[in-house]
Amino acid sequence: MTSPSYWRAFAVHAFTASGAACALMALLAGLERQFETAFLWLGLAFVIDAVDGTFARRVDVKTNAPLISGETLDVCVDYLTYVFIPVILLRAGDYLPGALGLVLASLILMSSLYHFSDLGSKSADNCFVGFPALWNIVAFYVFVLAPPVWLAWLVIAAGIATTFVRLKWVHPLRVETYRPFTLATTAAWSLAAGAVTITGFPGTPSLQFVLLAVVGYWFYLSFKLGFDRR
Repeated sequence: MTSPSYWRAFAVHAFTASGAACALMALLAGLERQFETAFLWLGLAFVIDAVDGTFARRVDVKTNAPLISGETLDVCVDYLTYVFIPVILLRAGDYLPGALGLVLASLILMSSLYHFSDLGSKSADNCFVGFPALWNIVAFYVFVLAPPVWLAWLVIAAGIATTFVRLKWVHPLRVETYRPFTLATTAAWSLAAGAVTITGFPGTPSLQFVLLAVVGYWFYLSFKLGFDRR
């Protein structure tokens, strides 16, 4: 008879897997050009990804459900929600048009596979090494700011290229440097991002300012940590 501990562990894995259902809902919304709804689903998947590790450790999934790899499950769902669906949204939103758009979309998918398979993609101080394939965030900013296509392509090309550059990128929930302020800015970002998805794309100037200011701080902290370690 299967123990209650196994079913608790299995439930956590099912919770992680529910991110794939969020990806499906985001895809369907994107194909209907309901981009705000699509990003709300991706936001829910982001929340699931942020908390499922805590649940997994609490019920000790490795011991109680040893035949199910939580790491593999997490990577599969993350690739869908962080990479594949955002590429579809960028294409559906006319930010990756034509043949060159397809080339860039393919390079996003391929470079992200490199990141996901890179055993050195995380540092000891809880930073990512190389651009961490956060294409859901890149796509979100594209829709929030509504830049011309050529500028969106430059940003996308930079993300693809820096995937292979060993620069550090902060994880805003795990980095210890300036932690209280970093968590506060992350909370402000979450509120602004939620407001944009409710009020509609592109964002208002005030919401755009908040979102740009926070990402600017994240860039500053990433470069500071990289410089200090050197």
